Amino acid sequence: MIEEKVILVDEFDTPIGLMNKLEAHEKALLHRAFSVFVLNDKNELMLQQRARHKYHSPLLWTNTCCSHQREGETNIQAGTRRLKEEMGFEVELKEMFHFIYKAPFDNGLTEHELDHVMIGYSNTAPTINHEEVEDWKWMDIEEVKKDIQAQPELYTVWFRIIFEEFYHHFESEL
Repeated sequence: MIEEKVILVDEFDTPIGLMNKLEAHEKALLHRAFSVFVLNDKNELMLQQRARHKYHSPLLWTNTCCSHQREGETNIQAGTRRLKEEMGFEVELKEMFHFIYKAPFDNGLTEHELDHVMIGYSNTAPTINHEEVEDWKWMDIEEVKKDIQAQPELYTVWFRIIFEEFYHHFESEL
């Protein structure tokens, strides 16, 4: 299997090269990424639990889906592709904001991403891909906020960071 490449970027999101995903995470190099948040008509967030065999953060809860854009792919195209691959459905996505974060893992890898955060609305129950996702649930946004504070160890490092940004942007749109 050919290893997936990520798009290396500068702080202005200008592409500066491609690199194997694992190498970029080992070297903590800034690269383009995206995070999708799907909400239902009750403003509950669809969370996924990462599959147990993932090489980092197995069985932790995180946003609906996230990954890396491929060369030549728009943010919306990438989010739509990965949502279909992981959760088995499509929804119209809208880009909310982007920001840079850095999150080291216990295994020596580091997420250093310019993350494009997208939102979509659906009441669809997903058909999860068990290679990627162990489980899923709807959770009230306020409950997510409280649970992250009470039990941060149940959530991915990047989701805890991204959710805080998402929450502030989402709150301002209400």
